[in-house]
Amino acid sequence: MLDRTQPDAGLNASDVSSSVVLDAAEAEAPRLKGWQRPLGWLSRAGQFLFTLSFSSLTRRIVSLNIAGLLALVASILYLSQFRAGLIDARAQSLLVQAEIIAGAIAASATVQTNTITIDPDRLLDLKPGETIGAPDEYSPLDFPINPERVAPVLRTLISPTKTRARIYDPNGGLILDSRNLENVLRFDLPAPSKPGIVERVLTAVRTWINRGDLPLYREYESGSSYEEVSDALKGQKRSMVRVNSRGEVIVSVAVPVQRSRTIHGALMLSTQGDDIDQMVTAERLAILKVGGVASAVMMLLSLLLASTIAGPVRRLADSAERVRRRIKTRVEIPDFTRRRDEIGHLSGALRDMTDALYNRIEAIEMFAADVAHELKNPLTSLRSAVETLPLARNENSRTRLLGVIEHDVKRLDRLISDISDASRLDAELQRQDMAPVDVRRLLATLTSVANETKLGHDVGVEARFEGRSANDTFSVPGHDSRLGQVITNLLSNAQSFSEPGSKVRIYCRRVRSEIEIVVDDDGPGIRADALERVFERFYTDRPHQGFGQNSGLGLSISKQIIEAHGGRIWAENRAGPAGPDGEPTVAGARFVVRLPSL
Repeated sequence: MLDRTQPDAGLNASDVSSSVVLDAAEAEAPRLKGWQRPLGWLSRAGQFLFTLSFSSLTRRIVSLNIAGLLALVASILYLSQFRAGLIDARAQSLLVQAEIIAGAIAASATVQTNTITIDPDRLLDLKPGETIGAPDEYSPLDFPINPERVAPVLRTLISPTKTRARIYDPNGGLILDSRNLENVLRFDLPAPSKPGIVERVLTAVRTWINRGDLPLYREYESGSSYEEVSDALKGQKRSMVRVNSRGEVIVSVAVPVQRSRTIHGALMLSTQGDDIDQMVTAERLAILKVGGVASAVMMLLSLLLASTIAGPVRRLADSAERVRRRIKTRVEIPDFTRRRDEIGHLSGALRDMTDALYNRIEAIEMFAADVAHELKNPLTSLRSAVETLPLARNENSRTRLLGVIEHDVKRLDRLISDISDASRLDAELQRQDMAPVDVRRLLATLTSVANETKLGHDVGVEARFEGRSANDTFSVPGHDSRLGQVITNLLSNAQSFSEPGSKVRIYCRRVRSEIEIVVDDDGPGIRADALERVFERFYTDRPHQGFGQNSGLGLSISKQIIEAHGGRIWAENRAGPAGPDGEPTVAGARFVVRLPSL
């Protein structure tokens, strides 16, 4: 029943007020086609990220933002559908009313054009040979629609509907207008004042919102200037949607007034200027109320979200700032590890980082103190020897002092070399990436080198492997050079305590998910109170060697390397046969290293 072929129909389910946006989107469609490939990549990336295991905090943020967005979109869509549906329903209603009124007019208010109306005055004006034929079709003597008969019917049918009705003759001339049916008292009113700037701004905004691509409504004297009336005079029903100068939406329909397939005129019904806008305004006020409630809820949710995120993050940041400023005083990071989200993970990471930082600072301070202490002893001895050398009375004293000086210089050189190696060990382990290390091949190579060099002592080395097969590689993740340094230190330490002609034994086997390396010797063993101290820096207990022959850093460096690989190292004594008192004797020392296997 509606003509939807014209650009101004707008009576489908879409929002008339958003037609400009829709047209712009359609205009941008060809341009967007060029971005289909990158958009597809982004879509796939989004799907991949969405499939990941999100934490509860991520779900909270996404859910709250999506909920607010859906509330806003739903409000807008609801308003748009209401306005479009209201215009569509109003047009349908006007069409039904127009058909009913047009039928009533055609049935009761038309003049029979197949009758002959004779004017007595015209008979007197006839000339010889002239006859009286049918009057002209649209002469003033014969109206297609009798306004006197139409007016009461039109007044009765239009008054309750609050619409404006106009009847046009077949030529488009105005016969009746419902605005002129009532007798209105006329008073001399003052000239209307010019609208203020606020009213003009509101009118402009309302016109911009409601206009879209709708045509502007104007008053025409001829009905043919209205497209719907022009179509109705051709026998077609038509509806139109326009916007007047005040930004008010006006819906108008036109239907033909016909009887016996003869079109006697056209009936045009249109809404009042603020009819639809009042209903839309009322609906918008309702939406604003709903939006206000939604905004309040969103604000509360945002405050709740901020309290669960911004507050803890601020506390963590303040604590980190205090850690930066107060290095000497230990600062505790707030503990949020009970939260199973990113905040809890961040709190745990910061606490671990701070503990590692303080431990590193304490280790550096202790290392510096130990280095100063160890360097001070040979320097003191060296200074005393140098000061005493000029006072030596004979060649033997001079030779003995020169020997002390040489011994202290070598000791300083050895200490500085070991200290330099220990100081850069952490940095090297952090910079290098771990790789699979074949422990079988590493031990075999080191055993062969130790047996070939022996370094001034006659102590052999043998390696035994207890694997799942003869070709078991005993792979561990790590740095082969540093692990080789640990084995070399353990072998050198065991050989230095072993008697000439004895052997140092290396065992390698799997213990659950770890690789165990055991180094046994046949030396005097380790005192019970020194089993832990042997891994301290600069600690040495070698009664059979002269003072200053060892820096005491070898086992400390070995422990540092093993712990950096996620392993463990400890020392113990091998039990021998029972002694005279029934207690087991010490058969030698044993160092055990365990590393996580691949």
